[in-house]
Amino acid sequence: MTRILVLMGCICLAACASLKTSSEYITRGNGYLQDGKKQQAIAAYNKAVSLNPQNTEAYEARGAAYFYNGQYQLAQADFERVLKDNPYRFSVYTAYASVLAAQGNFKDALQVLDLAVRLHPSAETYFARGGVYYMLGKYDLAVADYTTTLQTRRSADVLNARGAAYQMWGKPQQAQQDFEAAKSPEIPQHINAYAFLN
Repeated sequence: MTRILVLMGCICLAACASLKTSSEYITRGNGYLQDGKKQQAIAAYNKAVSLNPQNTEAYEARGAAYFYNGQYQLAQADFERVLKDNPYRFSVYTAYASVLAAQGNFKDALQVLDLAVRLHPSAETYFARGGVYYMLGKYDLAVADYTTTLQTRRSADVLNARGAAYQMWGKPQQAQQDFEAAKSPEIPQHINAYAFLN
């Protein structure tokens, strides 16, 4: 049994040693992250960054891993680096705003999402901004953003989020309609894997 474990360990080390490019380490890190192995993902992304410090995709991926690991300041630094190097990497705006919101910095998160909506509106951006409006107690604006999201990306999490905003806004009938609609097996549960705020 010990020989088998040693052999498996050698095979794993050989597989890691055979990775030569930053992109290969990003792919490896993405697999680790999908499997819930956050520390291994971060290690792979660190290697990707060390091999190619200009690879913004490595910083973005590592920022996501840091976020999922609750290391918000490190995630924030990586996302800021990506946006400094490539302000047109629109997917990072939502992630960056999510990190700010996770740290309780809702006003800055809202500014980032307002900019993202102006530059490149997407269902994810409206969904994230709706979450920030909700946290700020601006339930009417949250409902508006969730409604915009539902026009292009119908999912249970968006319906539940809008239902919660309706509830807090004092509209229990609309809230109940959304909560019931969210139970339908015909719609996806999640808007996407990066819908951090709700």
